[in-house]
Amino acid sequence: MKKRQVMNCIFSAWYPRFEHLTFPSVVLALPAQFISYLLADGIVLPNSGKGKGHKSSYKAHPDDDSDVEDPDWSDEDDDAQTDAPEFPELEAQIKQAIAHLGGKVFPKLNWSAPKDASWIALNNSLQCTCPEDVYLLLKSSDFVTHDLTQPFDRCEDEDTDVDVQYELVLRRWTNVHPGMEFRCFVKNDSLIAISQRHHSNFFPYIDEQHDSIHADIVDFYHTDIEKKFPDTNFVFDVYRKKAGKLMLIDFNPFCEVTDALMFTWDELTSGEPLEGSNSTQGEGVAEGVVFRYIKSEMGVQPNPLHSYRVPEDIAHLTSGEDAHKLIDFLQMKCQSQEGEESTGMET
Repeated sequence: MKKRQVMNCIFSAWYPRFEHLTFPSVVLALPAQFISYLLADGIVLPNSGKGKGHKSSYKAHPDDDSDVEDPDWSDEDDDAQTDAPEFPELEAQIKQAIAHLGGKVFPKLNWSAPKDASWIALNNSLQCTCPEDVYLLLKSSDFVTHDLTQPFDRCEDEDTDVDVQYELVLRRWTNVHPGMEFRCFVKNDSLIAISQRHHSNFFPYIDEQHDSIHADIVDFYHTDIEKKFPDTNFVFDVYRKKAGKLMLIDFNPFCEVTDALMFTWDELTSGEPLEGSNSTQGEGVAEGVVFRYIKSEMGVQPNPLHSYRVPEDIAHLTSGEDAHKLIDFLQMKCQSQEGEESTGMET
């Protein structure tokens, strides 16, 4: 793989040509100071222009009108905020982009989205409604760090100088059903393989509709993608919104840095015809394009993103459903500390 192939997969490199096929998005140039902030140790969110009164857009129960109040943080937090960085221009641009895109977005950098950090958000997703949501996901993501530090990992022309202009991409939030996302592999300008994108789940309707899904993706490639991307070898992801209606999600390099999902890179690059899968996986072949998907519960594979999660009990506290438990836990800790202080005074 060449560095040029990686550069061709930068969002802003392909978006103008394929804008009509994908979700509306806004690209913002990132200042060097913000990149340094993302690479610095620790998670300290930048000061917001809203100041102390700002509340996160993440809510424990969006439809809950109960009288549960936010915890009353001590003055120590006000002192800590004085060391937090500030990016007023970028913050203003993010707010404007979020408003332009309908109030909800999901973020990514040049190549990667912070999917590995979704566990830290109270809604357990990449949905963002304010700059603070964006900062938290980017700052917590190993995928984002990889974009910033090792974008050309495994490139054979490592001595070639390439100037990367880092950017923040905000995409309009859309409720995408994971069972209708697929990864497509193109070799020598020929679509050779299609994989179910979320192979850690079993979706029965994929097997029921596999012929029409296969036909829709092949037609989408020939009509909208073929010979329009600058490389002859690449990977692209699509979302099948409904029969006959597909949307482009992203492009990725045709190499090991991209997850081959239900294939292996050895078989994709061997030059040999792709062989059949085992009995727990479905497979269809038409026009020389192999389509693999999970056919039964027995074929479900581990979710690689789970390795980035925290222990389950902590994850429950950060989930939208259990955020009230986090408040109860903090209140309990405060009461415990007050009890210890009063005991100390008595003795």
